[in-house]
Amino acid sequence: MAKTAPARAGDDSRLVVQRNRKAYHDYLIEDTLEAGLALTGTEVKSVRAGQVTLTGGFVVIEEGQAWLRDVYIAPYEQGNLMNVEPLRRRKLLLHRSEINRLARRTHEAGWTLVPLQVHFRRGRAKLEIGIARGKRSYDKRESLRNREAERDKARALAARRRED
Repeated sequence: MAKTAPARAGDDSRLVVQRNRKAYHDYLIEDTLEAGLALTGTEVKSVRAGQVTLTGGFVVIEEGQAWLRDVYIAPYEQGNLMNVEPLRRRKLLLHRSEINRLARRTHEAGWTLVPLQVHFRRGRAKLEIGIARGKRSYDKRESLRNREAERDKARALAARRRED
């Protein structure tokens, strides 16, 4: 669970609750967009506690609305009767023009909408959505090779600095 500085009222900083690192491995992220999340009170408390799983989730456009599907938000322990279904679909709060743009992009072959991270901005739950295209297995291997090469380069530089 990665966190930035605590968010204060009126502050524009973000408190990152959960990232979907697997999305960056499985998809080429073309563009990102921030959307509000329509959650119940107990869901907000669970999200603040970091009890959310973005892996496997996706966004669909149905009947002119954007919906978040297959994202697990654990039931809040003290929630009793107020808890809702952990895998229910959740409405995303976007402007009509943003929904239309996303709908046009996803109707093109190969494009999908994936959740990248959940964070709080000014006390409100937000979801970062990525417009993505699936990677092929050779793209994934190439990404791993590039990452390993960068690590080796950084190690070599660090070792050289220690020698000096």
